[in-house]
Amino acid sequence: MSLVRIDGSQGEGGGQIVRTSLSLAALTGQEIELEHIRAGRPRPGLAAQHVTCCQAVAQICQGKLEHAELGSQTVRLTPGRVTGGEYEFDVAAVRPSAGSACLVLQSVLPPLAFAPRPSTVRIYGGTDVPWSPVFAYLKHTFAPALARFGIGLELSRSRGGFYPAGGGCITAHVRPCTKAAAVDLRSRGELLGATVISTVTDGLPRRILQRQTSAASHALKAAGIETQVEEHYISSHSPGTSCVISLNYGHGHGGFTTLGKRGKPAERVGQEAAQEAVQFAASDATVDQHLADQLLLYMALAEGRSELRAECVTEHLRTHAAVACQMTDAQVELQENGMLTVTGVGVSAGV
Repeated sequence: MSLVRIDGSQGEGGGQIVRTSLSLAALTGQEIELEHIRAGRPRPGLAAQHVTCCQAVAQICQGKLEHAELGSQTVRLTPGRVTGGEYEFDVAAVRPSAGSACLVLQSVLPPLAFAPRPSTVRIYGGTDVPWSPVFAYLKHTFAPALARFGIGLELSRSRGGFYPAGGGCITAHVRPCTKAAAVDLRSRGELLGATVISTVTDGLPRRILQRQTSAASHALKAAGIETQVEEHYISSHSPGTSCVISLNYGHGHGGFTTLGKRGKPAERVGQEAAQEAVQFAASDATVDQHLADQLLLYMALAEGRSELRAECVTEHLRTHAAVACQMTDAQVELQENGMLTVTGVGVSAGV
């Protein structure tokens, strides 16, 4: 088995390089060594969430993991075989923090999506935290987009996890596919549904829910977008709020998140999420900028040519494309107008 070396400081230089490299190593059976991990960041090396990602991927592929500890800028994984099954991971086991449970899920999801049997994954950590997709985004925007490839993802949250305490819990049921289908998202088609998902923890007044929801709904209605509403008043170790707006089209998806913080009115939280959604709706993009980044990996693993139009081209997306190409034989073309074309390698279940 040849060793693949990945420069963790390339491009955007963040944790996405770690997560993508490990996921693809577990899936393809390639031994990898990551070097210079997050070298340009104020606190270089692995944080608690990154260590948990490393441990989680190693566990699901029964691999040998070296140097995966806090602050390490080098990690080596010699993968075994991914079989699927039941797993449980806790970011706080590495160090108490609000490290993202959602990003840990995204680390193990690609290999489990092609496992020979279904999986159930329970993860403890941050569910609604900065610099990460929040739970409602994954459930209402990412999961429907992933279904287009033939991969089933059902999500539930039994407890919220907000900054700084974390301690939330999400559960994912993964239904793998035999081989992922290519997707054609060049034109998004009709808007099929718009949903405002407003979440407030039980340490805050319940009325914040209605204020946050109403502000988002009114802003969307003024732009001609009628919405459905979901309100969640949940338990959490730390107080917090989030507002997610999910737009699902015939051939496209957009999700837009704003987190509340001390001193920020609930109305502003809802309005900010709505502003992003309205801007997206007025564009010709078929997926939001974060979803483009998340789907690129599955496009590389699908069989044949997949296309989408991203809301914008980010350094994060460029970096993700570079790593995916290094780890697979996928061909990626990214244009400045946001058009992303990927000819995937056609990974089969159990490989």
